[in-house]
Amino acid sequence: MLKIAFLSAAHTHTKGFLNAARAHEKCETAVIWDDVADRGQRFADEYGTEYSGDLDAVIARDDIDGFIICAENTRHLPLLEAAVSAGKPIFCEKPFMTTTADAKRAVSLIKEHGTIVHMGYFTPFTAESQGVIKFLGTGKLGKITHARFRNAHHAAYGHWFDSKDLAWFHNPELSGGGAFMDMGTHAVHFVRTLFGPAKRVFSHISNVSGIYTEVDDNGIALIQFDSGCLCTVEAAWTQTGGLGGLEVTGSEATLFNQPGKGYVIGSPGKEQIEVSSGAAKPTRVDRLVAAIEGSLPREEFDADLECAVDAVAIMEACYKSNESGTWVDV
Repeated sequence: MLKIAFLSAAHTHTKGFLNAARAHEKCETAVIWDDVADRGQRFADEYGTEYSGDLDAVIARDDIDGFIICAENTRHLPLLEAAVSAGKPIFCEKPFMTTTADAKRAVSLIKEHGTIVHMGYFTPFTAESQGVIKFLGTGKLGKITHARFRNAHHAAYGHWFDSKDLAWFHNPELSGGGAFMDMGTHAVHFVRTLFGPAKRVFSHISNVSGIYTEVDDNGIALIQFDSGCLCTVEAAWTQTGGLGGLEVTGSEATLFNQPGKGYVIGSPGKEQIEVSSGAAKPTRVDRLVAAIEGSLPREEFDADLECAVDAVAIMEACYKSNESGTWVDV
């Protein structure tokens, strides 16, 4: 069995990853480190594993095959700085970083030590998204001019982050931002994967619920890609219903999410064509196992790391645009 060390149990997804590791036929959780002893011990007790408050000792253990970082957003870099030199694969929860300065520092260390680092992004790797990516590659939409993608739920209205363990989500010093940082990073990473590098952004990010007022709870951004595509990204903790998914408009046809059918292609005067799903790629814990075993090409990890770094730059530009009320270069 591959042995995994969790570095922090702060994130709301920690239990999901612990459950995935427990159910996985190839790995198990060997230890949970946490700088909050009570939190770390509670998780260790619940999952029948060891708790340690000694970060250096956990990273130095010979029996550990990989790490999962579930810390608060702005604490990703210190943990990567501590763990990356061990050379063992690391799964770091999203967002990769909250500032471009931290992202550059992290990438420098990753390249120096040759360590595989992947994030908690999953949208591009689903079977449905892989089918979309394959279809976009055919060029049958014609010249792609516009796209939109929404990633949102009702966390604010549902008071998801009221507990002591999760209150950091609305503490900007620990979260780096609210709903747009939390949910927008998924959307931005996905559209960056689809459309390549971005040129500039314009955004409006605010708090409309009056809940978790220290941070934003919704945001809309226009992203102009080098390819010429103009993409609208929406992210929120205030979405109480409605349709989500991707829409891509080209000169010949449009790809969109049709309830009950999945993604389809529509064009004037023609019947809709369903987009076939592709082969799903490993994500999250499965992706960490693949990194440890070497069952995915290193080039795939490197390409996605580039997308994750670009996503940080796009997100930072979005927050700057909101402050200035102007377009901001990425």
